[in-house]
Amino acid sequence: MKKIVLLMLAIASFAFAADAQVANETLKAYSVLAAGVGLGLAALGGAIGMGNTAAATIAGTARNPGLGGKLMTTMFIALAMIEAQVIYALVIAMIALYANPFLG
Repeated sequence: MKKIVLLMLAIASFAFAADAQVANETLKAYSVLAAGVGLGLAALGGAIGMGNTAAATIAGTARNPGLGGKLMTTMFIALAMIEAQVIYALVIAMIALYANPFLG
């Protein structure tokens, strides 16, 4: 882990030492990388959360079939909230890509 941090700091030092054009291009490249990694992590977390929600709903319905309707309604509300978090990550990634506040 220390090697990765040292490598990233070394790459960043080249970006700060270069002229403004190269620094802007490097910052754009890092923005694309950050957007991709951020969206990937958000989608992974959302998928895990949705899987856990569905599994819990199925287990609850199997234990008490009479509550199936209430559990499904609650599950869909929870799935919508989980998906909203992934959409928020998408919006932040789009801001980082197209309206990057760091590119002065």
